[in-house]
Amino acid sequence: MVDALRLASNLANVGDAKTLVIHPATTTHEQLTEQERLDTGVTPDLIRVSVGIEHINDIIADFEQALKTMP
Repeated sequence: MVDALRLASNLANVGDAKTLVIHPATTTHEQLTEQERLDTGVTPDLIRVSVGIEHINDIIADFEQALKTMP
């Protein structure tokens, strides 16, 4: 789903004005054990979204089209 996003960027970046998404289990929390990830609330299906300053309708449309690619 993350790869299908067009507007949102797949980045781990703090303080950006753009909408960003990241999959913590395979990026920022990858060094933790599975149990440590679960203990901190990082589940395998968690996607972190940092909403930027784009128009909300554009952000919603981007996520809607990306979710439609899911089986």
